[in-house]
Amino acid sequence: MKFENTGLESFKADLNRLDEVMSKHGLVREGQWDYERVTYDRKFDLKEGIFYLRVFGFAAEGDVGAHRAVIQLMTPLLGKHYYPHGVEYGEGETFPNSLVSQCEKLLADIKNEVEAFAE
Repeated sequence: MKFENTGLESFKADLNRLDEVMSKHGLVREGQWDYERVTYDRKFDLKEGIFYLRVFGFAAEGDVGAHRAVIQLMTPLLGKHYYPHGVEYGEGETFPNSLVSQCEKLLADIKNEVEAFAE
């Protein structure tokens, strides 16, 4: 499920500041990066299954590995995890309304914080 028009996709932000804001809201980067891309994940373990809120980005400037990059954020996604295949984001997926609402609030809160220092 895509979260269209969150406003996040219009931001470019410093990687280190972005790491702090995302971490504050439970989204972690961990090993989900290469020198040009990042993925911030938050796991939701519900009775309906395991879901991931993902915020993707790519280095518009600099190097992620050197912790000196400006990240262009992309459209956030919500997916359901299926063992052993991975996360599915398809239109055929069903997401609990309470989870969708929680994710929308998280993304709005993140947008408000990132907006203060984004380019």
